[in-house]
Amino acid sequence: MAKMHVRTGDEVVVLSGKDKGKKGKVLSVNPEKRMVIVEGVSMATKHKKPRRMGETGGIIKQETPIYASKVMNVCGKCGAPSRVGRKVLEDGTHVRYCKKCGETF
Repeated sequence: MAKMHVRTGDEVVVLSGKDKGKKGKVLSVNPEKRMVIVEGVSMATKHKKPRRMGETGGIIKQETPIYASKVMNVCGKCGAPSRVGRKVLEDGTHVRYCKKCGETF
């Protein structure tokens, strides 16, 4: 399984495409396809058919996957988009940190 610089729950900013500059939270990550789903980004309309009695159908909007290389983590401390580094602490735990300010994620 490939390692990725984003995880579910991270705050990210979109770097390119029609949604360039938008910020959102990562809802899901697919490491095999190197894709992520970001809240409020890459919205598509879907025609939903009612499946059960009493359920309503209609046109809904939902997020579609985008390539992980198009997003960058936003640091919680400095608030800027930054690259993510990995390091091992003295007790042996692995942490991710912001390369701009050094804050751990």
